[in-house]
Amino acid sequence: MHHYSIFELFSIGIGPSSSHTVGPMRAAHRFLEQLRSSPHLPEIEGIRCECYGSLAATGHGHGTDTAIMLGLLGEEPQTVVPRDIPGMIARLHQQETLSVTEDKTVRFSPSRDLDLSHYQPLKLHPNGMLFTAVGKDGAPVEDAVFYSTGGGFVASEQELLHPAEPDREPFPLPYESAEELLRMADERHCPLSSIVMANECALLPESDVRERLDLIWTTMKQSIASGMSARGNLPGVLQVPRRAKTLRKSLLVHGESALKDPLSIMDWINLYAIAVSEENAAGGRIVTAPTNGAAGIVPAVLNYATKFCVSPYPDAIHRFLLTAGGIAILYKKNASISGADVGCQGEVGVACSMAAAALAEYLGGTPHQVENAAEIGMEHNLGLTCDPIAGLVQIPCIERNAIAAIKAINAARIAMGGTGAHFVPLDKVIRTMLDTGRDMQSKYKETAQGGLAVNVVNC
Repeated sequence: MHHYSIFELFSIGIGPSSSHTVGPMRAAHRFLEQLRSSPHLPEIEGIRCECYGSLAATGHGHGTDTAIMLGLLGEEPQTVVPRDIPGMIARLHQQETLSVTEDKTVRFSPSRDLDLSHYQPLKLHPNGMLFTAVGKDGAPVEDAVFYSTGGGFVASEQELLHPAEPDREPFPLPYESAEELLRMADERHCPLSSIVMANECALLPESDVRERLDLIWTTMKQSIASGMSARGNLPGVLQVPRRAKTLRKSLLVHGESALKDPLSIMDWINLYAIAVSEENAAGGRIVTAPTNGAAGIVPAVLNYATKFCVSPYPDAIHRFLLTAGGIAILYKKNASISGADVGCQGEVGVACSMAAAALAEYLGGTPHQVENAAEIGMEHNLGLTCDPIAGLVQIPCIERNAIAAIKAINAARIAMGGTGAHFVPLDKVIRTMLDTGRDMQSKYKETAQGGLAVNVVNC
């Protein structure tokens, strides 16, 4: 079984979608690397790419075409500069060539060589891509099939069919289930975050782990700040107006009078989540947590915690992120974090579960209370569909992040009010989420063919 690092689940990339933007960019970049080291490189004259299933159905709205072009241009999600993207894409459309190496250019005309018309998925996952390098006569010289499996993860066909056994040192405290994770915490009388930290320290020195956690938090805070200061409409056919800036202004104007309303704190949490989600929808810099469509939830709850809560831990922010990542790993291993695979319960549902557990940890909850919070966070998102209007990560996704951030906080509060004893174990809920996702009709799984996507006419 693959041992995931939390830094694979919290990756820094760009919006609007981890599976439809970040994943395809990584896949295209991998194909470029493959060609660079290919013995057939001299005979390659052009490159083609075909997208299948959900990537074809909602690819234009998610910027999948742009992401693939960027990957073929040698860009990667964590380093690409969002404001340079329009210029790079315009040049590619104009020149219709790609530099594979310094002295090797090949033909690539986006309008001709990038095909998003195959709605029938490939056999292994709803998000499939076929890259082909062609010779003089247009005959294929080399090809590769990649799948974007959720949260920005990419696997080749071979990797999905024959997963490699991990060659790296196994973790000192490996766990396949929440039950194992709880047992280890109970035996060691330590918080869950300490178990996750011990595993991360098997891959990097502790100071580096903490530095990377700081970078994740800094990037999250930056996306909240950028989202709160930007104005105008979000890209795409719906022309949805951004509202975080106006929302913030009205909250600041009310000032002390907000103290009359005991729930005014919710307005701030909504603001943080909406700010990040709008930044994501606009293609800005974002931390995948565990996906981009659900990226507003963990930062909103952590920002709330740092501003309004008190923690017994000096490294409370690190413990929050370690716990959130540790819970995300359970979903990645035992279910799915792909909207095209299990619907939005695998994105917003998982993020809600992560944030609930993380907040309970931040507040000093016992391992059992933390596990209970995670369970409550998912239990009330079971069956959540993924049906964005016009295939854009905007309606209902932006508001859904705000609702789920509040739900996560409530889940943590309910768990903290109890002893940690509860009927439904987290492992059972993760299993149920997967079963529910498998049973869900494909029109509710990021195909823009059901739900709100068809009941609200695209004007």
